[in-house]
Amino acid sequence: MSTSRYRLIAAVGVAAISFSPILIRAAGDGSDMTIAFFRALYALPFLALIYWRRRDRDERPRRSRVLAIVSGVFLALDLAFWHASIRQLGAGLATVIVYVQVVFVALLAWLLLGEKPARRSVALLPLILLGIFLISGAGSTDAYGDNPGLGTVQALVAGLLYALFLLFLRESGRGHTAPPSGPLLDATIGTAAVALVIGFLTEPDFSVVPSWPLHGWLLLLALIAQVVGWLIITRAMPHLPALDTSMLLLGQPMLAIFWAGMIFDESLGTGQWLGVLLVLTGLTIFSVTKAPSADPGQHDVEEINDPV
Repeated sequence: MSTSRYRLIAAVGVAAISFSPILIRAAGDGSDMTIAFFRALYALPFLALIYWRRRDRDERPRRSRVLAIVSGVFLALDLAFWHASIRQLGAGLATVIVYVQVVFVALLAWLLLGEKPARRSVALLPLILLGIFLISGAGSTDAYGDNPGLGTVQALVAGLLYALFLLFLRESGRGHTAPPSGPLLDATIGTAAVALVIGFLTEPDFSVVPSWPLHGWLLLLALIAQVVGWLIITRAMPHLPALDTSMLLLGQPMLAIFWAGMIFDESLGTGQWLGVLLVLTGLTIFSVTKAPSADPGQHDVEEINDPV
């Protein structure tokens, strides 16, 4: 298959996951953990079916599968904070901030794995931080969001948790061959289990009783983002150059901004638009800047480096 066809396939996957924050906002009546739990639960049968057909290609030992399940713990927490940030900051801006996970991944890989980032990547941090400051609405009178400052903090926490999810998921596939649906299935199991426990313990309005139209939106969320979008991306991205990958993934927050404006009339303030431009520009350059790895290892499980 040609590179242009893989590029088109990846673009379809990115377009699919760009609807994640839109569907989350549409399902706004549910608690954060209710949404996280059912997003994972509704995706499990489809992922299990896909994995079952290719299970003979899964060479991961038990430790790797446990690490993939543990990665789902961080994904469940990430989803809760991201959902909360969408309520405060809006679907588009919250997605832009969570995309900062690419920086957190690089920093955590440096601290935990000794994978030092390139100097040019580090030099971009002030630009990205300035963009985040502007998105938070600090000093602005026309900022969008019920509480943009709080939403920005929640989205940053979500980005950090998502970075931990990615690192654990990457480590679970180190040196072992597996179909993409395998680690994704294990992580989704961990997400559903943790969301269920935390929801019961911490959210008074957590509910496992389906209701309409909330669960119609959650089913669409599970199918479009958790299953179709992720699997399409993992199929196409390994066959594309790094620049193509980064530019395509950048389409997710950009499309989220567009959909949020069209569907929910999320009219951003002038400073927030400038912040979005600074953050996305900085992250694009950051993503395509390669750094030497102290221990590159072998990653035979295809990775996803994109926000949920």
